[in-house]
Amino acid sequence: MFAAPLVQKLPPAVAGLLAAAEAGHRGALVVQGLPGAGRTTLAGAVARSAHDWTVLSAPGHQDESGLAYSGLQRLLTTSGDVTGELQRALRGASPQVERLALGLSLHDHLGTLNARQPLLCVIDDAHLMDEASWRAVLFAARRMPRFALLATMPAGADPGGLPVFHLDPLPRDTARDLLARHAPDLAREVADAVIDLAGGNPAALIELAGALTPEQRRGYAPLPETLPPGSPLLLRHRALVESLPAVTRDLLLLAAARPAVTLPDLLAAGRPAALDDLAPAERAGLITIDGAAVRFGSPLARDGAYAGNVVSRRRAAHLALARVLDAGGDRLPALLHRAAASIGPDPALARDLTWAARTAEPEAAAEARRWAAELYRDPGDRGEALLDAARFAWLTGHPHDAGLMIRRIPRAAGTARVRARGLTAEMGLPDGRPGARDLLLDVATELADSDTPTALEALALAGEAAARPGEQGRYAGVARRVTARQRGDEPAAVTLAFHHVAGLARMADGDEPAAFARFRRALDAADRVTDPGSLVRAATAGILVGDVRRAAAVAGRAAVLARESGATVLVPQALEMAATAELASGAYASAHTAALDGAAMARATGQPALAAVHSAVLAVLAALVGDRETALTRIAAAGGGPSRALCDWALALLDLVDGRAPAAAERLGRVVTASPGYGSALLQVAVVPHLLESAAQAGAGSSGAGSSFQAGAGSLGLDAVAAGFDRWAGRTGQPVWLALRDRCRALRADDAEAAEIHFREALRHTGEAGFPRAHTELLFGRLLRRRRRHVEARTHLRRAAETFRMLDAEPWAAQSVRELRAAGERVESRKMSLDGLELTAQQERIAALVAGGATNREVAQELHLSPRTVDHHLRNVFARLGVRSRTEMARKLL
Repeated sequence: MFAAPLVQKLPPAVAGLLAAAEAGHRGALVVQGLPGAGRTTLAGAVARSAHDWTVLSAPGHQDESGLAYSGLQRLLTTSGDVTGELQRALRGASPQVERLALGLSLHDHLGTLNARQPLLCVIDDAHLMDEASWRAVLFAARRMPRFALLATMPAGADPGGLPVFHLDPLPRDTARDLLARHAPDLAREVADAVIDLAGGNPAALIELAGALTPEQRRGYAPLPETLPPGSPLLLRHRALVESLPAVTRDLLLLAAARPAVTLPDLLAAGRPAALDDLAPAERAGLITIDGAAVRFGSPLARDGAYAGNVVSRRRAAHLALARVLDAGGDRLPALLHRAAASIGPDPALARDLTWAARTAEPEAAAEARRWAAELYRDPGDRGEALLDAARFAWLTGHPHDAGLMIRRIPRAAGTARVRARGLTAEMGLPDGRPGARDLLLDVATELADSDTPTALEALALAGEAAARPGEQGRYAGVARRVTARQRGDEPAAVTLAFHHVAGLARMADGDEPAAFARFRRALDAADRVTDPGSLVRAATAGILVGDVRRAAAVAGRAAVLARESGATVLVPQALEMAATAELASGAYASAHTAALDGAAMARATGQPALAAVHSAVLAVLAALVGDRETALTRIAAAGGGPSRALCDWALALLDLVDGRAPAAAERLGRVVTASPGYGSALLQVAVVPHLLESAAQAGAGSSGAGSSFQAGAGSLGLDAVAAGFDRWAGRTGQPVWLALRDRCRALRADDAEAAEIHFREALRHTGEAGFPRAHTELLFGRLLRRRRRHVEARTHLRRAAETFRMLDAEPWAAQSVRELRAAGERVESRKMSLDGLELTAQQERIAALVAGGATNREVAQELHLSPRTVDHHLRNVFARLGVRSRTEMARKLL
């Protein structure tokens, strides 16, 4: 019907108005929004796209708002000739007769226009149309069938009793797409900062992008704080503020001064003003009041209230707020307002800010230290403050601001500049930036003897260097220098870091038992730690020693603490550890939830490479249960980079499901022989059971010193891989890994009797459950069936089939059923009866969820399927039940 070229999709309220008119009804809608929100764009797009409609369109004009019927005359000129009767009515003498006669004549005229097709009347800036014309249009709108009136007005204008649709700010993804079309060369962190600055206002987004210098576009210079001085959009916002009463403008200035204060503090600072004095700003759409909070409709509205004032008025507002906050005991906000009112350096105030920020949340801490840097005179003090501010800015998801503050650290700031290089490298780790870990190792080397905490942190972050052949010796050497400085009385988080780094150093030396001992002590220290970054490190240690259940719990706690403390950039990093640990433990539902949340948080905090890793974990989870479509969709979303190995694992699992064992073995061979990289330490262990299974099925799993399998360009020694996994799994002491070790021993056994012994050992471990245990049951049942021990085989195959069905792993369930039939069991098609209606188990579960009100996407998430798969099953349910809608199906099932 309408394919309006909008930034956002056609709003449902507008689509409903048009659909009702097409169905023979009448209706009207007023679209409201702040300047630049897209009212005119929406109105024009709807008018241009109404190809099968008669369209009347005219804007209101300020200079004609006092001329009666001027708007109506302009509106009707788009409809061709106006009848003589209507022209006479427009020239009528008596006001009452004129209004009625004009309304009836207009009704007759419009009736001729919509005789063949519906009529759309679009009036942009309807608040500027003269009152007589507006009343005449409304008269017709209340009587005319197949008629739609779409009017636009600024926020707060009187809609005359008509229904109103408010244009909300653009969603972040939509704003990012719009910005990419107008400024595709922006650095990612710059684009995110511009989106924040525009506040979802489309016009502001485009203006800001167009005004950036080349240095600003690449992130090498600070962004402007608002739109260019001559910007028409900025002037419109400031004019809107200037049109308000003086007392309202004073209160808005106080509300716009950062940091924001509560409504009671705002009114106290603005005495003798009262709450009612804010009402004009509310009606204009500039602010909303929610309890004790005053919120601006957009950053531009805040700018219009603050930056439009002279410096002396802004300074007076900050000092008034500081006095009120001081009286109420709000120390840090009061200091921030005093800093904003300061003129020139003030080291004493800078020290007060630094001290008060010690226990603040990251966002407030970043602001306090940023102001402290402005107020310090000494370059060393300024450098320390800027470095701290940069770290807190990064933790709150503002990498662009962090980078700018790092660049401002003075050359005379001493070791602050060295530590700043470490922070730059740490910020690049989630994106897999080349050289980030090498830079961290350089920082650790330079500070090993002078700044133990920073060197320790750099070594912990550079951990993967401990596994790289070219870096192992260097890493171990620097780590020994740093860990030798441990006194034994350090805080728990520092003690954890010492054990973690010492474990990595032992791993680099090839001393696996000593590494395990240190990693376990790091994991034990997690119980006494509340810092989310340290807990992520402890979860990593837990994964390296195979204690995946405990690692998952620690990582989950890290995610909660990071979220509560405002360190949002750490949340997806903690969730990555949680998803990885849950995946390794066989808790697929928990892994799925963690990865979904992690992908969303990674995107929201500007970490696309980390979001890709989470998508790749979701691909592995889908591939494990044989959901090819969802797995391939997730792989496409993940792309390459750090997630490539996980994607290869998922593709190998799909190959294994489809019986393409050689292809699966080749993919997994590439994973285990690849150079150490992002997250490879556990991954190269976790894929081994599937590698050995695929190699055995491909006929390349025989034991012996010469056993190998071609993988990529090189030759993979399966004996070495199997022995390494066997040794590592045994050292973990964890049932889940011991069961997998025994399964792998069975797959590598020289004879069937030895394989049977190992399979039985694998099934004795109580820690293995769910999908991994069902997989072992399937492999063992297949072995027994091939040995013609059909009765015993059927017991294991039945368990496998039941578990796979329970987990919706239908391809694996089908394999189990095929083995059952081959073992002599008569297996009927799996169907369940629901009040006499024959549905499969999968169809029944989907039907029950949909009948309960779930959408296809919600069903897909609940059952770990793709939405398209759910849609396919739902169509089959409709056909089987003889229904045509979800409501009809729910009624029939209930």
